[in-house]
Amino acid sequence: MKTRTSLILAVVGGLTLAGGWALGPGSLQGSSMTVAPGTLVFPGMAARLQQAARIEITTKGETLHIARNGTAWGLADRDGFRLQGDKLRELLTGLTELRITEPRTSDATQYGKLGVDDPSAKETTASLLRVLDAKGAPLAELIVGHRRVRTAGNVPETLYIRRPGEKQSWLAEGRLPVDADPQLWFDRDIANIAKDKIAGVTVHRGAAELVFGLADGKPALLSPAEHPKLDDYKLEDVFRGLEGLTLTEVRKAEKVPGEKIGSSEIRLADGAVVEAMVYRDGKDIWAIFAAKGDSVKDLAQRAAGWAFQLGSWKEQSLVPGLDDIKASEPEAPAKPTQ
Repeated sequence: MKTRTSLILAVVGGLTLAGGWALGPGSLQGSSMTVAPGTLVFPGMAARLQQAARIEITTKGETLHIARNGTAWGLADRDGFRLQGDKLRELLTGLTELRITEPRTSDATQYGKLGVDDPSAKETTASLLRVLDAKGAPLAELIVGHRRVRTAGNVPETLYIRRPGEKQSWLAEGRLPVDADPQLWFDRDIANIAKDKIAGVTVHRGAAELVFGLADGKPALLSPAEHPKLDDYKLEDVFRGLEGLTLTEVRKAEKVPGEKIGSSEIRLADGAVVEAMVYRDGKDIWAIFAAKGDSVKDLAQRAAGWAFQLGSWKEQSLVPGLDDIKASEPEAPAKPTQ
């Protein structure tokens, strides 16, 4: 057990360093009711981890494709955009550790109750997990059904499973995050730079230019010098453009949709600079970022070559117009009733 655990840990580390996961085809020896509790669903899996090149998760007839490109894993349906590494490790480690607990139904009419029915059906809750090698040959295939999570004590999670083409279903011990929604796999973080680190922002929108800086230590509009009364909170929000910045969708930068509505240059106090080009596609806001400076190297690497869909409220933080930061007019006093 110690040797096997060490091998798994070594391969898990390899995912981060070399993206080299793979799964062996291991199998229950038949679908016999005599399978001993604790039997691995995929015995010998850890030793064959270097073969995997693609992962498919199908639910309700929709398939998520995860693929390896060189040393990295990404979402094939999103041009190879990076995944949450911890989630991928959890999935693949879970396959190597999944163990049979007890047999369940072999009656196809009862599969739906366990969530191990046809994953291609529109009304199903079942998921089909397939791990393939570089030639497309399956290394592991499993229909994953309902989970049973116990909150009391230190009791492991269990789930219902069935191998495609086999009648017997099983209760197994382990955890497999088989989400088919790409939104649940994105590495969603883009940047998180606090407003206190921002020295100034220059916004271009059409022919207008707004230059923001600090006055008496507080965000202020420096140019144009003549302007209406501004909302202090909205001014601060301009300096929060890179704070808690996350994506809701992604695609290659050359595929950015919509029309460009403006750009901003965000200057950090340490001299680093982040540039944002913002686009509108219907109600959606997209942005492309470029960054220069030691303190924004991570942002530069994460953003290079990508366009990100952001929350629509980020438009007024990244490329505000003058009207967006004006203070609200006070309400007129109510007229006395006659």
